[in-house]
Amino acid sequence: MVDTRVPSASYLCPRDGARADPSTTAWCCPVCGGPWDLDTGALPPVRLDALGGRVNSLWRYEEALPLAAPSVSLGEGRTPLVPLTDRVSAKLDYLMPTLSFKDRGAVMLAELASRLSPDRVVADSSGNAGTAVAAYCARAGLPCTVYVPEGTSPKKTEQIRAHGARPETVPGGREAAAAAARAAADVPGTFYASHVFNPYFLHGTKTYVYEIWEELGGTLPDAIAVPVGNGTLLLGAALATAELLAHGLIDRGPALIAVQADAVSPLAAAFRAGAEGLSGVPGRARATLAEGIAIPRPPRAGQILAAVRESGGTFLTVTEDQIRAAQRDLARRGLFVETTGVACWAAVGGVTDRSVVVPLCGAGLKTGLAP
Repeated sequence: MVDTRVPSASYLCPRDGARADPSTTAWCCPVCGGPWDLDTGALPPVRLDALGGRVNSLWRYEEALPLAAPSVSLGEGRTPLVPLTDRVSAKLDYLMPTLSFKDRGAVMLAELASRLSPDRVVADSSGNAGTAVAAYCARAGLPCTVYVPEGTSPKKTEQIRAHGARPETVPGGREAAAAAARAAADVPGTFYASHVFNPYFLHGTKTYVYEIWEELGGTLPDAIAVPVGNGTLLLGAALATAELLAHGLIDRGPALIAVQADAVSPLAAAFRAGAEGLSGVPGRARATLAEGIAIPRPPRAGQILAAVRESGGTFLTVTEDQIRAAQRDLARRGLFVETTGVACWAAVGGVTDRSVVVPLCGAGLKTGLAP
């Protein structure tokens, strides 16, 4: 049975404690303008021995999800975990319905929107989040506009258009597209399907770690490496790890290794400086093949830095030449991955002293082979 109820969780601002009901379209904290967290109350544990026979998608972890019994699912999740070396394994999240890991969070946003019945949905993206939101809005029968920065891969804007959404190209970079979407989000009757500001997205991406935990028989690797721009996969990983630890389902959490392109690496610079946020950190940004993580000022910067430090992890950066080499290396192994999605393999592929899982986040068909 499809559950059409509006969820009972509440939005919570981690900065000032302000709250809002998810049945509203309040997309940010009215006090500070920052992104929401989600107060779900105490969620029951996901028991490994209870998973047999459940639906073969991320919705099998229903105890841990703030929404249940979805109406818009496309069977997302449960992607393969395959070894690349003796110590490094890859999770093939580019095998999702829209060919990227963003389906994990987009399905949660579209499910929430379908229960609120807005006049329209807007999103902003450099490509993958936009294509995922477009697809799931199509599934939900919701009109959708996606604001994308100029220079976005034509294949990604074509995919957005194919799903029936309207791509709006915004002059400038990723931040300009976000500003345009946020202005549109303030129009009454609009649901802002923000993969950055809306915490339901993070509760979708956390299933990445639940799947690794299940695949490894109730354990996690020594480290999990994730590409970081806005940090939605990393924060989802931290959320899942905290839940598994709280329920006694693991006895230690993995170190979180955050990977950025050297060309756009504000978080890595802040981490090395011992900063808690981006204040005082130069907003240096150059063109990069890793367009999906080219975010000069991520709104959840403080949370990302804290999560990496609390896990005992670190930040690594990769050059454009390393990205090119990693994409070709994976292709020779039978895995054609987009340029953003190879960043972690470029960073940790040579690790031999501990077990690491890397995500292959998007299909190579989205960007083609790097020149």
